[in-house]
This record gives sequence, C-alpha cells and structure tokens, in this order.
Amino acid sequence: MKRIILVFGAIVILLMLLFETSKRIWLSSDFQAEWILAVLALVFFGIGIWVYRYSKAKPKEAQTWTQDLVMIDTLGISKRELEVLEALADGLSNKEIGEQLFVSESTVKTHVSNLLVKLDAKRRTEALKRAQELQIVPK
Repeated sequence: MKRIILVFGAIVILLMLLFETSKRIWLSSDFQAEWILAVLALVFFGIGIWVYRYSKAKPKEAQTWTQDLVMIDTLGISKRELEVLEALADGLSNKEIGEQLFVSESTVKTHVSNLLVKLDAKRRTEALKRAQELQIVPK
C-alpha cells in the first residue's frame, strides 16, 4: 500500500513540475500553445495507460472447485433441484428460473421448498450459504 501511495504521489509531483515548466516555456519563448498542449496530452495519455496497466487486477491462481457429488446424493437433491439451486446462486428470481428451465413459477417454488428442507434452511440465502459450505454450488 505504501508503494502505491509513493508512486501516485511521485506522479502528482511530476505533473505539477510539468505544468510549471510548460507555463514558463510558454511565457518565455515563442512556442505556440498548441504544441505545449499536445505534449501535455501525450504525457497524460501515457500516464493513463500506465495507471490502467498498474491497477489492472493480477489474476489469482485459479482455485479448483469440485462439486461434492456424494453430498448431493446424501442429501437427496435431484438433478432439477440442483439446477434450481445453481440458478439461485446466480441470483435469479423464481420467475426467471422458471423461464430459464421452462417450468412454471409454482414448480420452481416447490423445488425451492424441497431444497430448504433438504439443506435445513429457513431462507433462500441460508440455503445458498449452506450449499456453498457443502461444496454443492461454487462460492
């Protein structure tokens, strides 16, 4: 964190020096303002590219996630209930899940109710949390 603060602080100081230098050059010579603005624009463009690359998140090591099929069988979760659970994990509503799986909304509600019982949960969010802990759906 200290490194980031120091780097961006140095950039700000360099920009202030660049502005002051460009002001002095413009006042003391016959350079046209367009050339000075073009140089400033190129400097800002370069800094923008550098900041973008610097701030771009470095990819973390891919964590391998495996679905616990034994736990799914142990809990008695059907294939369709698993599909509903995965759709719940994606944040879809009952209506959206029904449209995605080509079933009615009441059928989705039935599957959700069965999942709540099988996962020993009172709410959808609690069921999702439990399913993630049991490695049934990814976090």
